[in-house]
Amino acid sequence: GKAALGAEVGVLLCDVGDAASLAAMARQTRLVLNCVGPYRFFGEPVVEACVENGASCIDISGEPQFLEGMYLKYNEKAAEKGVYVIGSCGFDSIPADMGVLYTRDKLKGTLTAVESFLKVKSGPEGSCIHDGTWKSAVYGLGDLDNLRKLRKKIGYAPVPVVGPKLKRRGLVFYSQEFKGYSIPFVGSDVSVVKRSQRYLHTELQETPVQYGAYVNVGGLGSVIKLMFAGILVFLLVKFSFGRTLLTKYPEFFSAGHFTKKGPTQKQMDGTSFTMTFFGEGYSEGQDPQNGKPNVKICTEVRGPEPGYVTTPIAMVQAAISLLEDETCLPKQGGVYSPGAAFSKTKLIDRLNKRGVEFSVISKPEV
Repeated sequence: GKAALGAEVGVLLCDVGDAASLAAMARQTRLVLNCVGPYRFFGEPVVEACVENGASCIDISGEPQFLEGMYLKYNEKAAEKGVYVIGSCGFDSIPADMGVLYTRDKLKGTLTAVESFLKVKSGPEGSCIHDGTWKSAVYGLGDLDNLRKLRKKIGYAPVPVVGPKLKRRGLVFYSQEFKGYSIPFVGSDVSVVKRSQRYLHTELQETPVQYGAYVNVGGLGSVIKLMFAGILVFLLVKFSFGRTLLTKYPEFFSAGHFTKKGPTQKQMDGTSFTMTFFGEGYSEGQDPQNGKPNVKICTEVRGPEPGYVTTPIAMVQAAISLLEDETCLPKQGGVYSPGAAFSKTKLIDRLNKRGVEFSVISKPEV
């Protein structure tokens, strides 16, 4: 009863404001890849149409409020229908979520904590991101209170801490490993990884891994610029007129990092990312509940430009994994994070073959 792949793909017109058109689309497929954001405004009608009409759904959202809201509203219904709704399958947050699982699998023993450091490298043309991502961030930052209320409503079970508690770093700190300054990564990675770790612990009795995410920003000059921009944005997102200003003039308020046009082909060609993972844990035979961690490992995920090259690679390979590694998915349908859905699949192998490369930098050392 599975839909066969046609020789040619036609064009279906549908509109998030027209439920019937979305339902007609969902009925014709096993899987919808939804790229239309900001998801807080346009995402739910697609999820609803897919769940109601028996199609699975993948998106590239980096918006925790949307992702966790869909879990609250549709997890049970998706499980009943046997469909999978898997959010954050782009640069947010497949490199981070699958990178933590890769690090865990490469450590001979028990991994208990990981910190990741993101470095984005651009060519002579520089780099920028389309303002759709900026809008998602602005509205998300302005609505943190509702995210807290949503999490309270979901009533997440606490994730146990195994090994020493991972200390949170400061707002700005000097990283010895990279000889430069780093700041906490404000994307969805930490919340997505936590959801995956909670699922893997609760459902599969795996040892949960603590996680912290950071981004390398370079020298002191970059830090000062970022701090001024950050303070201004955090002040403005609290007010509707501030959010209007931020979304109307993204280039000005982001110091050119976000534009209404997005990056040029030359900018995309010259941009790449590296995400480095520093993990620690306990060697085989050591009890993680006793004593200090005695083993470390360093791994890496490298890829091309994050937003427009890595994201579609990640999304399409996640989709292929969902369709082809069916027996390795969670037994029941539902709303999942990538790590929860794909931890047993061949997704990392698929990404490695397409230029998003996972590797061990230094072997576990006791």
